[in-house]
Amino acid sequence: QVQLVESGGGLVQAGGSLRLSCAASGRTISPNAMGWFRQAPGKERGIVAAISWGGSSTYYADSVKGRFAISRDNAKNTVYLQMNSLKPEDTAVYYCATVRRSDYAPFGSWGQGTQVTVSS
Repeated sequence: QVQLVESGGGLVQAGGSLRLSCAASGRTISPNAMGWFRQAPGKERGIVAAISWGGSSTYYADSVKGRFAISRDNAKNTVYLQMNSLKPEDTAVYYCATVRRSDYAPFGSWGQGTQVTVSS
């Protein structure tokens, strides 16, 4: 089973940028599609972005299209989320996960997440 560790979160002003990383260990992520999810206080965890195993196909939630970019480096067993033009509503704990190719539903274990806080 792959273990996932998210990092790169922090406190940033609205309009700023952050780059999140998701480092995998225990098994290679290369055969799997990967996704980033987020959960704000009092809300359900939802998908933000996903990427196919080779990186040629991506998916973005409408709320982040044009601002966020997901990428992966299979040689480093790492997935990234570049977040630009951040808004206060992007404040949440961000998680990565292996996801199904068909519908990007998560499976496997979650990491501890990384907190992103955007101040207005």
